[in-house]
Order: sequence, then structure tokens, then C-alpha cells
Amino acid sequence: MLAVAGHLGSGKTTLLNHLLRNSRGVRIGALVNDFGAVNIDAMLVAGQVDAMASLSNGCICCVVDGEEVGEMLGKLAAVKPRLDLIVVEASGVAEPGALARTIVTVDDSRFHYAGLVLVLDGIQPDLSHGLPVADLVVLNKVSECADVDGLLARIRELSPRVPVQPTDFARIDPQLLIDPPQPRAPQAQLSFDELLHDEHDHHHPEYQSIEFRTDDVVNPRLFMEFLRDRPEGLYRAKGFVDFGDERFLLQLVGSSLRFEKRRAGSTELVLIGTGMDPSEVRAGLDRCTGEPADENAMLGVLKYVV
Repeated sequence: MLAVAGHLGSGKTTLLNHLLRNSRGVRIGALVNDFGAVNIDAMLVAGQVDAMASLSNGCICCVVDGEEVGEMLGKLAAVKPRLDLIVVEASGVAEPGALARTIVTVDDSRFHYAGLVLVLDGIQPDLSHGLPVADLVVLNKVSECADVDGLLARIRELSPRVPVQPTDFARIDPQLLIDPPQPRAPQAQLSFDELLHDEHDHHHPEYQSIEFRTDDVVNPRLFMEFLRDRPEGLYRAKGFVDFGDERFLLQLVGSSLRFEKRRAGSTELVLIGTGMDPSEVRAGLDRCTGEPADENAMLGVLKYVV
């Protein structure tokens, strides 16, 4: 589940509609929150989304309580066939930090919070609105921005590690946010090639994809430190991590981290983001194999195992 926030007119609904039009094979549900008696944003996406719920005449982060939000998200989670992604599009007056806290408090095992995408208006950016809690910044309308480099520098000063995707009309590649479903037999092992599979042919601003493979055992404590102090621009990571006694499938999206046990094998990872330094990323991962783990090193990993 992904939250999308940003000021009025920044391009939130444009981003949601772009994802709906360009995510082939991905079933998307939307919880749209417009501030007003008539939910215009819901009208703008209703014809394209696979499932939708809407909250009008109230801000999701203050007027609507967590129980009501949970009920709405629960309805989307119950949709059959199952949705691949739920997007919460907040009103332009919603406070991003409060929005994130509201969603995180919803207790439902059918979905998990995958971070907050902050849409910034490149013409009239307000960097005080949610930047510290953003997991990804979509810097919109850059062709009309007088000083893109200067604006990017200001964002970096306030939030040095957040990935930033400059664009027009919110045209980001959907695979920066979610993978298309992969057809495979039930219970089949997810191969590394499937993780990298890409049939997307639309033109969008580029993101980076860095591969890392090693036959060495990864120290879980050092690896968790790598994820905690993640490289600048890293938004997603996926693949397999060999901790010696156990191997796990890793899924990192924004602020959401999950591990699932898998059969033995080597470490194979894909790291996705913007503005990353590939040599720095690989050096950081190499350091995770540089020393043996102590007996309590796995404790930091186990709290994220599902």
C-alpha cells in the first residue's frame, strides 16, 4: 500500500492516473481523499481504477479516524481477484507525517505500508510540506522550473538520502514503485531472472537498477546497518540474501522491509532508485561480507520476517 501526498495542484491525481494507464497486468485499487463535499479527484480516476473507495469532506489525517481508514482499506484488500497495489491519494491539505501515521496504525495482515510518495510542484515548491517523511519525491513540472539544479540541491540539503525523480506530467516509470506480476507455477522458486523481467516500453524519466551477486555469506548485522543507513537515492531492493544458516527473499519498498525464508543459495540483489552511486552501493554491500557474524546478529533480521 502506497501513500501519495502533495499540495493542491502538484500532480497527485495525474500521478495516480499515469500509474493506472501504464501498469500493464497490475491490478490497482485507490482510496481517494478530496477536501470538499464533491470528491472531484474520485471522479477523475473512477473510470480507470480496478477498485476504489473515497473519503470526501474531510482530511484523512485529522477528521477521519483510523478505524474508518482501516475499514475503507479493508474493503479494497477484500477485492477479488486480489489487488497488486493500493494507492492512498490524500487531499492537498493533508499533512504527510500525520497521513503516514494514520495508515501505519491500521492493523490488517492483507496489506502493508510501503511508504509515502511526495509530489512536489516544480514551479511553486513548498519544501516544508512532508519532505522529512517522504520515501520518494516526484519533482513535477520540471520543464517549467527556472532552476532545477538549485531546487534539487535544496531538497538534498533537507533530506540527503531521499530518491528524487524529476518529471513532467508525473510520468515516472511504474516499475520504480511496483513489479508487474510474474506468471509462474504455484510454490515455484522466484528466479533472479524473473525479478529482473521487464516488458515495459513506455518512455519515462530513467531510474537506476544496480545488481549485486556474491557467493560469500552476508553478515546480518552489517546488512541491516546498510539498510538503515541506506545509500542516497535507494528506494527499493529485492532479491535473495544468504546469511549462512538461512537464506531469505528480501523486499524493501520505501520504509517497508520484509524477509521471507527461502531455500539455500547465493546472494542475488537488485537495488532500484535515483541518483545512486553504483560503486558506493556495491562497496557498502561488499563490507557486509567482510567479517563473521556474532551469535545475536540475526535478531535484527528476524523482526522483519513474515
